[in-house]
Amino acid sequence: QVQLVESGGGLVQAGDSLRLSCAASGRTFSRYGMGWFRQAPGKERDFVGAISWSGRTTNYADSVKGRFTISRDNAKNTVYLQMNSLKPEDTAVYYCAATARREGAGGISYEYDYWGQGTQVTVSS
Repeated sequence: QVQLVESGGGLVQAGDSLRLSCAASGRTFSRYGMGWFRQAPGKERDFVGAISWSGRTTNYADSVKGRFTISRDNAKNTVYLQMNSLKPEDTAVYYCAATARREGAGGISYEYDYWGQGTQVTVSS
């Protein structure tokens, strides 16, 4: 069982940066690939990016590539989402998720076994 808690969301202006954190419970965090998803009002949940258990492999949605970076610290049981050059269209609730597929599950949401409660990111123009 893994519990995930996101933090770091908030209200920022376009062009600003924000770093989200996702803290995981348990001592098996390093066994899981991790992903970030987001859901804007009235829209489906979209894939943002994912990272393998080691941190060596990452992949991103085209919409955030070059602006967002995922990293993890297995010693701290935490995965991060660094968001730069934020745009109003990045406004959404951001969720982290854990998958037993250690090399990651990319954007395949049903492959993720555990989800956090989400953190709101609002980008004003």
